[in-house]
Amino acid sequence: MQMRKLGNGGLEVSAIGLGCMGLSFGYGPALDKPAGVALIRSAIERGVTFFDTAEVYGPFTNEELVGEALAPVRDRVVIATKFGFDTNGGARHGLNSRPEHIKRVAEASLKRLRTEFIDLFYQHRVDPQVPIEDVAGAVKELIAEGKVRHFGLSEPGVQTIRRAHAVQPVAAVQSEYSLWWREPEQEVLPALEELGIGFVPFSPLGKGFLTGAISETTTFDSNDFRNVVPRFTPEARKANQALVDRLGDIAARKRATPAQIALAWLLAQKPWIVPIPGTTKLHRLEENIAATGVELTPDDLGEIAGAVSAITVEGARYPEHLQKLVGR
Repeated sequence: MQMRKLGNGGLEVSAIGLGCMGLSFGYGPALDKPAGVALIRSAIERGVTFFDTAEVYGPFTNEELVGEALAPVRDRVVIATKFGFDTNGGARHGLNSRPEHIKRVAEASLKRLRTEFIDLFYQHRVDPQVPIEDVAGAVKELIAEGKVRHFGLSEPGVQTIRRAHAVQPVAAVQSEYSLWWREPEQEVLPALEELGIGFVPFSPLGKGFLTGAISETTTFDSNDFRNVVPRFTPEARKANQALVDRLGDIAARKRATPAQIALAWLLAQKPWIVPIPGTTKLHRLEENIAATGVELTPDDLGEIAGAVSAITVEGARYPEHLQKLVGR
């Protein structure tokens, strides 16, 4: 497995990480714990060292799963988790990034993750009620105490990134980025390059759509988040199939899969980009990891760019109430 660096603070991770949310939450029924542990450990055996979770995935159950799976190999892996929501009573109740809350979350996450430190601690969403300087300052104190190693932000705007970074260096920013959601290219990626901050794309396979395994007739489990995503209405899926078809054509020539082309394209954008595709299936895990071996030439990248620019993706990436939490 190739390795990549996030930020300037010595954080080194595998070029492909594992987004663990879907093992417990968001995409239909959760895996039982033994199956989830087995999948995470299969990823380790195949060279993955970077694992992404959050207290609100479940809530709490995903951190517990990740903690159990990684405890025997803690010294070989990097764990990222997140704070920023109220979880009173085990449910999500709006944003909360007050410094005292951040510190309580850190203590609880350390216990669930069975670790003495969190490698990468992200603010999950920007809280407009708390100055980002106060957030960065709280994480800076946790770093000084040895409970956190690196600071991250999820879905922030550029000014928030700059203000936070001035207080405590930001190692990584996490946002959605893929061949069908390229908004970070406009402002975020140039700022990260300037500041020396790594980028961690979540949903790098378009919440599964770019794999080619989803069509307009696919039905999702009642607990699947995609049921409320405008981009996943049957009409939008039918319109967006053209993008997957073009990816499939390119993949066939490269003797790869559409998912591998989508991941290889991300890896080719910058050496400090580390996608974190999620899956519950071993064969998909192996497919995703193998994307690191797909080399895209300048001509390939030009063809992909031309194919994508010729297609207008239909549907918003979030329902309106969730989009309001992004990019502050």
